[in-house]
Amino acid sequence: MAKLFYQDKPIIGLDIRNTGIKVMSIDSKRWLVLGYGSMDLEPIKVKESLEGNSPYLADNIRSLIKDGVVGTLASNHVVIGVPTARSYSRTFTLPASTEKNLKDAVILEAEQYIPLPSSTLYLDYEVVERNHKEITVLMSAVARRIIDRTIDAVEGAGLQAVMMEPSISSVGRVLTATEEGDLPTVIVDIGPASTDIAILDKGAIRVTGGIAIGGNTFTLDIAKHLNVTLENAHQLKVLNGLNAGPRQQKIASALDQSLSRMLAETKKVMRYYDERISSTRKLEQLLVVGSGSNVPGMGEYFTNALIMPARVASPWQKLDFGKLTEPPRQFRSRYIAVAGQALVEPRSVLS
Repeated sequence: MAKLFYQDKPIIGLDIRNTGIKVMSIDSKRWLVLGYGSMDLEPIKVKESLEGNSPYLADNIRSLIKDGVVGTLASNHVVIGVPTARSYSRTFTLPASTEKNLKDAVILEAEQYIPLPSSTLYLDYEVVERNHKEITVLMSAVARRIIDRTIDAVEGAGLQAVMMEPSISSVGRVLTATEEGDLPTVIVDIGPASTDIAILDKGAIRVTGGIAIGGNTFTLDIAKHLNVTLENAHQLKVLNGLNAGPRQQKIASALDQSLSRMLAETKKVMRYYDERISSTRKLEQLLVVGSGSNVPGMGEYFTNALIMPARVASPWQKLDFGKLTEPPRQFRSRYIAVAGQALVEPRSVLS
């Protein structure tokens, strides 16, 4: 989590993914949405912006702010969510005596775990637990070039970045407040092209993983397996999904390979938490979020596969859109990360 500077001014959220951008402004005291909007992007052009000198990302952020917002935005100060797949997050324990030289210990851990030189990374860390014997440290790192190019694009669109964090951390902030996220919780965030998997415990993301399978993958699987158009496949996905019905067996068969790979990655993250992070705190629930969570029966699939309570998260009962036209129900889930960014308290952003 990189904190860039602080002024006592309202904050808005800006979530940047390879497939799109979202913006949201919230009165955090009332959980009242003041404004929101989204725009789909071309992944290849986003990559060119983040790794080269293309103005594509800046141009689209500017266009979204100018013409794509329902309601109003409280300021131009933004907390930015970056794709979790482009970041590295890790929780580890150290002897309490190392806290005096914690920065050196974190750099050493980063060099062992992250396949990039530490000199090419922005590193941030915080102590999330401590006792008289040891401390538990949460570390996040992102390539400097990605951060620098993202800030260039944001500022090129007339905004000022005050903080950056992996999008899964933003999701965790919302779930902590709305879905008993203080419990050890598995998060499965299904986006259009990829899925982020994380463990949320005591309000902090402890470990992350991911896989290049998302909601669009499901649509392609159904279209290919059932020999229907992409439009029909999408309708089958969001209307029938995995729920009981005459098409259940065919749709389940079409999605079997992708869901099995997603499940395997989820088990891998859970196993890492159990073996390396906490052997005493049992994982108690699984929450499905993201645009791909609109597949009926997804919660039941994970419940049956993992023998643990699983459901699609519904934080919208607390988030109030007031007099604004709400996003359609099938698109509401795409705003969970940007809501988490918009809920950051300005006074928590320290210089």
